[in-house]
Amino acid sequence: MPTAIITGGARGIGRCLCEGFAAQGYDVLACDREESRFSHPRVLSAAMDLREEDSVQAAFALARQRFGPVHLLINNGAVSHFRKPLPDLSAAEWDNVLDTNLRGAFLCCRAFQTANAGAGYGRIINIASTRGPQNEAHWDAYGASKGGITALTVSLCVSLSGSGITVNAISPGWIETGDHAALRPEDHAQHPSGRVGRPDDILRAALFLADPANDFVNGINLVVDGGMTRRMIYLE
Repeated sequence: MPTAIITGGARGIGRCLCEGFAAQGYDVLACDREESRFSHPRVLSAAMDLREEDSVQAAFALARQRFGPVHLLINNGAVSHFRKPLPDLSAAEWDNVLDTNLRGAFLCCRAFQTANAGAGYGRIINIASTRGPQNEAHWDAYGASKGGITALTVSLCVSLSGSGITVNAISPGWIETGDHAALRPEDHAQHPSGRVGRPDDILRAALFLADPANDFVNGINLVVDGGMTRRMIYLE
C-alpha cells in the first residue's frame, strides 16, 4: 500500500487531502500541532510542530514504524492567516511564519528522503500560494514564505535528480474551506472559471502529481485558482 505524510492535516485543505488520499488506498499520517480525530481507518493522526526539528523527525520515525517506507509527502502545514502592516510586524512574528512555512517544509523534505528509502518511488508536493508571485498589502511574511516554497521546489527537483523522487508545488488561489454556499455571486463571477475553489480542487491536483506514472512531471508549480492570476484587475 502507498503511504503518505501530510502536514497541516487537521482542517481545511489538509483534512481534505488526508481523507481523499486514504480513500484512494493510501495509509496516511496526518500531522498537525495537535492530534485530530479521523473517521477513516487508514488515517493516523500525530502531533508535529514544524518549527521543531525533533518533532518533525519523530513524526517521520512514527510513519516508518507504522507503515514502512513513505511514498508521498505533502507540505501543507502553514501559518496561513497572518496579515499585519510592515511597521507593526515584529522580527519574532516574521520568524514564526518563515520557520513554520518554509523552514518546516525544508525539515520535512530532508526527513522524507530518509523515510522514502526502499519505497521504489517518491513524491513531494509543496503547497505554495498565488500570494507568492502576487499579493495584497500586509501579507509580507506569508508571501515571502510561499515564494520561498516555490524556489525550494525548483531547487529540490534538481538536487534529488536520480533519486526517484519528484518535487512539485501546487499554488491554490481562493479555496473556500468554510461555507461555500454562503459566498456572494460576485465572489464566484470574478473567477474566469465562474466559481470560488473548494478543497477537493486541490485534492485532485495532488492526486495527479502523486501518481507513480507521472514521473515526467517534475519541478512545476501547478496554479489552481480558477484563472484569477490571468486576469488584469483595474479600479473603476
